[in-house]
Amino acid sequence: QVQLVESGGGLVQAGGSLRLSCAASGRTFSSYAMGWFRQAPGKEREFVAAISRSGGTTYYADSVKGRFTISRDNVKNTMYLQMNSLKPEDTADYYCAQGKSIILAVTTTQQVGAWGQGTQVTVSS
Repeated sequence: QVQLVESGGGLVQAGGSLRLSCAASGRTFSSYAMGWFRQAPGKEREFVAAISRSGGTTYYADSVKGRFTISRDNVKNTMYLQMNSLKPEDTADYYCAQGKSIILAVTTTQQVGAWGQGTQVTVSS
């Protein structure tokens, strides 16, 4: 059973930066594609960024491309999301996601095998 624990959320002014972390345990971290999703109040959970098992390939939602950077450290069993130039519309709960075993890139909720508990990000204008 995998455990995913996010950290790093908080309150930041527009234009600021935050770095989210997702610590994984319970499964061989490097064997799974990973991703970040977010859910704003009253909205559906949406894809933010994804990274391949090795970390060599990344994917981004158009809304965050050029501002967010996803990365992973397969030695530390941790994934990161560096968020720069934050906007009020980035306000949401951010969730770490581990792909199902056959998935090469986790970009939809249907591809997720395990979720973290979420961390709140609030961007004030």
